[in-house]
Amino acid sequence: MAGPNFRYTHYDLKPQRAGTIIEVTLNGVNNVRLMTAANYQRFTEQLDFKFVGGVAKKSPLRIAVPENGHWHLVVDMEGHHALAESSVRLVAAPGQAQKPGIARAS
Repeated sequence: MAGPNFRYTHYDLKPQRAGTIIEVTLNGVNNVRLMTAANYQRFTEQLDFKFVGGVAKKSPLRIAVPENGHWHLVVDMEGHHALAESSVRLVAAPGQAQKPGIARAS
């Protein structure tokens, strides 16, 4: 399938623990959607999907991972003028031994 008919940036966040904070920096208003691997697959197939997030009007935006699992983050321009430049940083939640890192766009 062709995928969504709007531009987006995809970040594969790999397996993350519940409570990990995802910090997204944008240079404009865009949608920020945090979703499971199964929902990301549905997103790419243009099927109904579920996500955490929504329209990001300020930067940086922080989203907490709701449960343990493999997560994907999408920054997209659907309903907006242009695709914002973005960067993502993983911040360990309090009490987690996980080291913070930077997610790379794919």
